[in-house]
Amino acid sequence: MDYRSEAPDVIRDFLTYHETIKGHSRKTVDEYFLDLRTFFRFMKLYKNDVPRDMDFSAISISDVDIDFVRSIKLSDIYEYLAFLARDRPNTTGGGSGRGLCAASRSRKIAVIRSYYKYLTVKTHLLESNPVQDLDSPKSAKTLPRFLSLDESKQLLSASATGANADRDYCILTIFLNCGLRVSELVGLDLGDISGDSLRVTGKGNKQRVVFINDACADAINAYLDVRKNIAAIDKQAFFLSGRRRRISRSTVHALVKKHLLEAGLERSKYSSHKLRHTAATLMLKNGVDVRTLQEMLGHEHLNTTQIYTHVESDSLRDAARRSPLADVKRG
Repeated sequence: MDYRSEAPDVIRDFLTYHETIKGHSRKTVDEYFLDLRTFFRFMKLYKNDVPRDMDFSAISISDVDIDFVRSIKLSDIYEYLAFLARDRPNTTGGGSGRGLCAASRSRKIAVIRSYYKYLTVKTHLLESNPVQDLDSPKSAKTLPRFLSLDESKQLLSASATGANADRDYCILTIFLNCGLRVSELVGLDLGDISGDSLRVTGKGNKQRVVFINDACADAINAYLDVRKNIAAIDKQAFFLSGRRRRISRSTVHALVKKHLLEAGLERSKYSSHKLRHTAATLMLKNGVDVRTLQEMLGHEHLNTTQIYTHVESDSLRDAARRSPLADVKRG
């Protein structure tokens, strides 16, 4: 998919702004386009600009211009929300029902809100913003699943032997102590390892420093002893696959599931991302300040924490040391 060829100018400029100025990833910008395409397809159908019996997926938005955008009223957007809640096909988890959940609808509303704000505040193509006071659907608050301290130790123990043990143990140790995202972990280069810290590239290519504790340092050094003897094809990549290339997300997901099974844990309940939740939860339970944790995880906005606040490096180092898994070493 290439939004540059599919999107009309009035949408393409918004997407380009987010990719080049805001620094959002290509994947995120593509999702914005898909959400806006769904929105304008509905609006064309709702406003009778296309035949009522036309296949929804065949509706082109190439002719959408600023005059069409300006014609959309708040009442029209409420109709769109009703469509999302009642009629939009829901294929999440392989389902075939209709109606999106509140969380999915909220994401689509957030994109529309951002789009209209861009047109009114950044480009001044619109005089008024019809969605300025539009509320997002209320969704049930659910706590993320996470491993207990004992289960975390079980998982580490299960990965300490067998094929690729040094690599897998290092990956799980970093997940459980540092709370990295999968994309951040697979993106680590050899040059990102420095003393007691990792240079991590997060969402929007934003870099941050994550300090490591003794358990992480021990696991990293053990893996480096193995890594230096591998004739890597991707020479800068820290974690390598069996093919000597940078390890992929799918390989990381698979090895996490493999070791969960070996540890006697329910692999269907947990995932690589749940290990991030585990790291955060265990550190919070052991007294790490919530604002420190927010910076450690690389979140600008975290609903369960206070507003993002800069924390000094000494506090970040202390957060790494206070992980209850800091003294769990292989063997």
